[in-house]
Amino acid sequence: MASNNRSSGTAAFRYASSLVDLAVEQGAIPQIEQDVADFTAMMASSGDLKTMLRSPLVKASAQAAAVGALADAAKFSPLFKNFLLTLAANRRLKDAEAIMKAVTATISGRRGEVRAKVQSAVALSSAQKKALEEQLSKTIGQPVAIDASVNTALIGGVVVTLGSLMIDDSVKAKLENLSRTMKYNGAQAA
Repeated sequence: MASNNRSSGTAAFRYASSLVDLAVEQGAIPQIEQDVADFTAMMASSGDLKTMLRSPLVKASAQAAAVGALADAAKFSPLFKNFLLTLAANRRLKDAEAIMKAVTATISGRRGEVRAKVQSAVALSSAQKKALEEQLSKTIGQPVAIDASVNTALIGGVVVTLGSLMIDDSVKAKLENLSRTMKYNGAQAA
């Protein structure tokens, strides 16, 4: 199973690199970034779409027809539509989430950006994301792009993962630390 995940990851970066190369040639990076973001949001919000993309029971031709219609309805660029059709023809739509992440990572890497994963209890506004990107960029001396997600278990605050560095400034972590301290102090008093 591990080698299957590794080969899927390798394939994801190959497909991503091919798409980004073509987008660079055509001067279409901003449009591809938007298309990838929109398609990723569609996958996240539609269980039916995810099921169709992942199902080995759905024929490649049916997947191609579905993603072609979706691309037309969403007004994706011709390059991105053709990319989705290629994924369908090659039975790689099952890896679409990994491929979209790889496209984003490839674009960031070529810009010299570092990607930071940010989890927050509530969705960050555009202004908050921009301020956090600027602060992280100042701190590490490189451009930073944020992949934001919501994790309501945090209660409040944020968790930032930047490479191997993790900054946990969540209410959940603070409560856990307080609980440990109280248990430790209670054990010492006994």
